[in-house]
Amino acid sequence: MSGNEGPIDTEPVTLTRFILAEQKKHPSATGDFSQLVNFIQTAVKAVSSAVRKAGIHRLYGISGTQNVTGDEQKKLDVLANDLFINMLKSSYLTCLLVSEENDQAIVVETDKQGKYIVAFDPLDGSSNIDCLVSIGSIFSIFRKKDDSPVTQKDALQKGSEMVASGYALYGSATMIVLALEGSGVNGFMLDPAIGEFILTLPSIQIKPRGKIYSINEGYEQYWDEATREYVKSKKHPKSGKPYGARYIGSMVADVHRTLVYGGIFAYPGTSEAPKGKLRLLYESAPMAFIMEQAGGCASTGKQRILDIEPTDIHQRCPVFMGSKDDVQDVLDLYQKYSK
Repeated sequence: MSGNEGPIDTEPVTLTRFILAEQKKHPSATGDFSQLVNFIQTAVKAVSSAVRKAGIHRLYGISGTQNVTGDEQKKLDVLANDLFINMLKSSYLTCLLVSEENDQAIVVETDKQGKYIVAFDPLDGSSNIDCLVSIGSIFSIFRKKDDSPVTQKDALQKGSEMVASGYALYGSATMIVLALEGSGVNGFMLDPAIGEFILTLPSIQIKPRGKIYSINEGYEQYWDEATREYVKSKKHPKSGKPYGARYIGSMVADVHRTLVYGGIFAYPGTSEAPKGKLRLLYESAPMAFIMEQAGGCASTGKQRILDIEPTDIHQRCPVFMGSKDDVQDVLDLYQKYSK
């Protein structure tokens, strides 16, 4: 052992151990959810490995196809999507899968069906792959509501009906941030030496107010008045210091920073795209669930994101999320302009 290595923790709280402890709190639990989280973390490990080796294995560049939302698919996108789909299907715990990369929801074969519905963005921020900026995976987990045959409509549930949500961030380290209803938000970092996710950010709580705003200011000419006035108020405050601007352009990375440091992440609607760009089921809602479980707030400016009743699996919505007081400033301005 080299001199700078610390002692090995002989009782690490792994993600699996954490989920099993949570399961114990629910006497009626079957263990299915715990198993499902295990399958998801295995998919994340596989994607993380692919991301780390992408340059060596020439996984960069365009695969020659487009996904349903018109974005060019990268080779890593396709690989990550296949990993998630195959892992979730083989779990025997899911009945319906919604992926950003697939036009229609994927109905799991009848003999492999379970009670859970998983919506996911297998590789968020993929336009940043080639320049080595942090990217991630996002997922939300729902229960099927009845015993009828599975259809795509079963995925159209409000975010408030979610069982759990989370994201994986492939940055300077790989981390899974997981939110469970009533159990808050916890962060688990992948220890490559043992191949396990270890609890390193327990009980994450976002600050009531931060000092950072995160938005793509290149679209300012297309913003509505409320958004324009909000950003101006952060750059030119009547008192105190202005907010710092931080924008990576990879939702997982921007939201993770907002969660850890406080502040606000925004992807508003514009005159060109009134509903914004971010998809409700596998981007906006799972992140909103995490924010709220961590004591933050998430809104379209006019409505709580978790209250939106989806009508389409690839539906979009405007997003303002982060510290409660910061988001409230935006809501106050929308209220002002609605009058």
